[in-house]
Amino acid sequence: MSAPENLTDCYTEELADLWSANDQMEKVVRELARKAGDAKLKTKLEKGAEGIAKHTKTIKGLLDDCGIDEKEHCKGMEGLVKEARKHALDADISDDDVRDVVIVAQYQRMCHYGICGFGTSKAFAEALGKSDHVAKLDAITEDIYDTDDNLSDLAERSVNLAAK
Repeated sequence: MSAPENLTDCYTEELADLWSANDQMEKVVRELARKAGDAKLKTKLEKGAEGIAKHTKTIKGLLDDCGIDEKEHCKGMEGLVKEARKHALDADISDDDVRDVVIVAQYQRMCHYGICGFGTSKAFAEALGKSDHVAKLDAITEDIYDTDDNLSDLAERSVNLAAK
């Protein structure tokens, strides 16, 4: 994509970036779920990957509504995915409980990136008067916040304690 010339360009570029970010994140989250030792964590990650896929479908619909049908490679998520692989998947961690702690930390980093991107997109949509887009982006942002909160709760009540 070329340099943005107006807010609509900024908005569609942000959505195209999120499409790529979600594709990358969904793939690594499925890998994290397979490595997770804690059954509840595994389930939350599997549900998280399903949610990411739904969010991606929504992003594609919003972009289609704007006449855009391609994603923009997200280097930010590429870096986060690389870190998740390095620390949670490829690291020689012998204790499954410790690996679960690392998985939670890496997953939450990626969630926070999504919160930022979807929040920014929502602000752009509001400024552009796209109320139908705002509602969809708000729902996604809330979903990510809920996922992040649920994972924090699991970590604080179970996963972190098991790794002591």
